[in-house]
Amino acid sequence: MARKTEDAAITTRKDRAGLAPRPGNPYWRSLGRGEALGYRKPETGGGVWVARLQNDKGNYRKAVIGAADDAEPCATPGLTVMDFGKASRAAHAWGEQQRKVDSGEAASAAKAAAKPLTVADAIESYFAAYARGRTRGGGKGADHAMMAAKAHILPKLGSTPLAKLTNAKITAWHDALADAPPRVRSAKGKSKAREVDMDDEDVKRRRRASANRVLTILKAALNYAKAKMDYPGEDTWRHVKPFGKVDAPKIDYLTPDEITRFCNACPADFRQLVTGALLTGARYGELAAMRVDAFDPNASMIHIPRSKSGKARHIALNDEGVAFFERLTAGQPGKAHMFTHLVMTKQATRDAAAVFERAPWGKSQQARLMAAACKAARLGRLISFHILRHTHASLMVQRGAELTVIAEQLGHADTRVTHRNYAHLGPSYVKDRVRATLPNMGIGAAVADNVTPLRPAKASGA
Repeated sequence: MARKTEDAAITTRKDRAGLAPRPGNPYWRSLGRGEALGYRKPETGGGVWVARLQNDKGNYRKAVIGAADDAEPCATPGLTVMDFGKASRAAHAWGEQQRKVDSGEAASAAKAAAKPLTVADAIESYFAAYARGRTRGGGKGADHAMMAAKAHILPKLGSTPLAKLTNAKITAWHDALADAPPRVRSAKGKSKAREVDMDDEDVKRRRRASANRVLTILKAALNYAKAKMDYPGEDTWRHVKPFGKVDAPKIDYLTPDEITRFCNACPADFRQLVTGALLTGARYGELAAMRVDAFDPNASMIHIPRSKSGKARHIALNDEGVAFFERLTAGQPGKAHMFTHLVMTKQATRDAAAVFERAPWGKSQQARLMAAACKAARLGRLISFHILRHTHASLMVQRGAELTVIAEQLGHADTRVTHRNYAHLGPSYVKDRVRATLPNMGIGAAVADNVTPLRPAKASGA
């Protein structure tokens, strides 16, 4: 059992000056838990602080931890000068370290510290903080970003120690990522590339833009390791530059004629989801999670409680949108999912028919239906569900909607993305002056004088 320490008056410089010299046996003051701080006073000069730890068997362990801030300098060179408070904290820290040594915890910690920090370690720590909103971006799109990291960063760079992550290695990885064809969704553990013309300039632009987005994820994780994980090495990755002039996409959208054909080609449940996207510009995930009480018929609004930016927003509806959502939500409880589809919950047997129940739309269940509808509608191209969002915005811009209105409707953080994607579709001084001043030359009909183009009729007010 530990013996009780008699506390000596060593807390102030004045108290210590009045003590008799004791170079062999320090004056002790208890710090609790078997810990004590001692003051060893020599015959001449300032004294030193000594830490002591007593175990359950009554055995002592001691260590000199610093020089006292006495009026006279300490005779022992190389020691850090401390007052009583600082010395007490140092003694306590030394005692904790000794307990870790006894338990084997210090050896484990030392072993972990000896292991080099890798890209995979940085990615894991970064996304743990990202998902909790403790990094820039506040957790926005965490699942998608982590999926990109698992697909493109970890397989090639994950095991690389940060100390060996050179500028040349990151650049080579970035170039290879841009030169690789896009992947398609496939079974777990398998990877399949999409068949595209890699010599097409727009394909090259899109692949480089994708590579830039993944590079941004990598740099964010490495910067987090430098700032929060105390990585002491050089941040060589900051010298790797993204590809330039690749973020000016050609936005695809459906014309009014294509909208009609596409909607008619969709199965009934999916047609409701597609119609909701065209009338609101909402994302697939926002529509899949949408509840009946999100629709406010009095305000002609749809409420999105949490969008991609992490903020709530309201989507304004036109008369057609209000009528659609009134029909869709009639008689439904407020917390019910607004968009559902039939799902087979029990397969047919010899004695019973299959059982179907309505369920909300799940992750990625739209992809195959979009491809089938594109083929049935004879669009001549494959579009994603996101193109319905572009269609909503593009048609509004063409009718004269301001970009600030589009940004608010779509939930963009500012108008930069809105301007980049849709400004070319709106009223333009250059476009108007060209149409007004460039004369008809009488040569266009010679290209195909037996062909009459089919144009959809202009909507009223266009």
